[in-house]
Amino acid sequence: MQKETVLYIILAGIIALSLALFQYIYKSKKRSTIYMLLAFLRFVTIFSVLLLLINPKFDKITYYNEKPNLVIAVDNSESISYLKQDSKVKTLLQNLRSNDQLNERFNLEVYTFGKEVNANDSLTFNEKQSNPSLLFERLSQVFANSTSPTLLVSDGNQTYGNDYEYATSKFKQPIFPVILGDTTQYLDLKIQQLNVNKYAYLKNKFPVEIITVYSGTENVNSELRVSSGNATVYSEKVNFSKENASKVFNLTLPADRVGVSSYKAEIVAIESEKNIANNVKNFAVEVIDQKTSVAIVSDVLHPDLGALKKSIESNEQRQATILKPNDFLNQSNDFQLVILYQPNNNFKTVYEEVEKLRLNKFTIVGAQTNWSALNGFQNLYTQTITNQTEEFQPILNINYSPFIIDDLDFSDFPPLKSEFGVTKFKVPTETILFKSVNGTQLNEPLLLSFEANDRREALLLGEGIWRWRAQTYLDTKSFASFDDFMGKLVQYLSSNQKKTRLNVVYESFYNGNDDVQISAQYFNKNYEFDKSATLNITLKNKETEATRTFPFILKNNSYEVDLSGLPSGDYAFTVSVKNENVSNSGEIKILDYNVEQQFLNANVTKLQSLATNSQGKPYFINESDDIINELISDERFVTIQKSSKNVVPLIDWKFLLAVIVLCLSLEWFIRKYNGLI
Repeated sequence: MQKETVLYIILAGIIALSLALFQYIYKSKKRSTIYMLLAFLRFVTIFSVLLLLINPKFDKITYYNEKPNLVIAVDNSESISYLKQDSKVKTLLQNLRSNDQLNERFNLEVYTFGKEVNANDSLTFNEKQSNPSLLFERLSQVFANSTSPTLLVSDGNQTYGNDYEYATSKFKQPIFPVILGDTTQYLDLKIQQLNVNKYAYLKNKFPVEIITVYSGTENVNSELRVSSGNATVYSEKVNFSKENASKVFNLTLPADRVGVSSYKAEIVAIESEKNIANNVKNFAVEVIDQKTSVAIVSDVLHPDLGALKKSIESNEQRQATILKPNDFLNQSNDFQLVILYQPNNNFKTVYEEVEKLRLNKFTIVGAQTNWSALNGFQNLYTQTITNQTEEFQPILNINYSPFIIDDLDFSDFPPLKSEFGVTKFKVPTETILFKSVNGTQLNEPLLLSFEANDRREALLLGEGIWRWRAQTYLDTKSFASFDDFMGKLVQYLSSNQKKTRLNVVYESFYNGNDDVQISAQYFNKNYEFDKSATLNITLKNKETEATRTFPFILKNNSYEVDLSGLPSGDYAFTVSVKNENVSNSGEIKILDYNVEQQFLNANVTKLQSLATNSQGKPYFINESDDIINELISDERFVTIQKSSKNVVPLIDWKFLLAVIVLCLSLEWFIRKYNGLI
């Protein structure tokens, strides 16, 4: 309590006492017991009221006991069942949950992990990927301020995410790995890694890199084969030994037909191999007959230029070149799309060349744009010139129909700077992003597209888009979602196909462990996004002729269906809308590959290193009693008494109000009883 507050309380006591004595002692000139009692009651009443006005604050300290947490993180990936450890894991979890001493000492928290992390103990061992690094990232957020030793029940084999061996840099808790799987080393040949580009260009050759690894001590002979269908397109003999345990193959294959071509790379198994699933890897390449070349024409230097180039070239089908206006004129026939960045007087011949070649264009304007010149270069829109700038934030238009746009939390993106004033359009437009100022959405476009003279155009009314790409990375640790957004815009502008009411987005092929997801958008006859539609996808396996139908679910501003459980093969699909004569068809290929079946043994070395770095200790699955005894006897994990200090204002003390009411009531009763009122 502050000194000023104490002085106020003393002063309040003096005032209350003075008023009480003045009324009942000094004024009445009597010293009887009744008057002394009345003076006391009046003093308490006045003093209590003054205390409420002063409202001093008091520290309230409460004590409580906090048990440590025991975090049990179980690997729920397919490799656990493939190594025949699933029943042992369930037995271990049951023993931990039923142990009274363990439950008395710890709060047990069970998590399962595969590609994602779930706070439950439902074990299915059907996850296609295992990502321990994500597990430790999530646990570090939940248990940062508590004592939480962690049991990591896993084979230690990771197929996704950052290397978990260094997770202790963020997760500051002792980790006790429970090692699953056989530690015996078997003779094994496998394809460790296969690197190939996703796309190739017609009549070119595409490179393939295959890394093969041998585990064993004997000298063995094998052969690497690459086949497409029934035809072998590459083969090479190879010898392995203890000293020469790996071999890298670099080869090129011809891209001689448009479409998806699938291949199988195989290192021929030897007789004594226990696991031959890791001897084969399937891969596919989509052959396209043209690469989209994009010209980014600018007369100024700006970070936006680099962000646009990086974003566009994240797709291997596209190439972006930054050019000055004069340089573009010398290469204009090489491009299918032109991005005009902040046009000025030097862009006159560029606009003439674009009109001559009938190229689609994407115009980006900002604080350095010469609107007087731009208003004269084209006749589709005009900007009111104010020579003032404003910053606008984006708001997504969910009814945008030409292509599917995922909401990247645009409203949280940094603002873009542009000319203040109204932009008037002479052609029908479709808004992708609206302008927002101080949280208020304006009925003005920030990013829009339109079609005129059988060509497509887009206009972005603001500079600073590089901040959007950076913000995406800060939010998701990846540029992928922003690059995908820009990729869809570039794809739309690079094509002259007519607008449809049903848009479907999918990949031509998926690896066996990828999430097979297809998204769609459906628009009513007014081209407004319809959230009440019922969409279904019908898939037909080309080999077996089997047909299955799946419903789409509404997610944000699009419909999605997850087909991750489908077996490998070639599929033809049709997306249809119930009670509407609208559909869209395509084909996908799902490659046969299961990364979780590539392991023979537990990764003991990495799990032991993880335990050492975190001051934990590794155990094998059959040492469950030792694990429990170690946790119970470890003096680091004891119940801690903690205190909590709360600052409580006097006005929250309800009994003080009761004291005031009681004193006033007693005072009135005594005076009434003695005939003083």
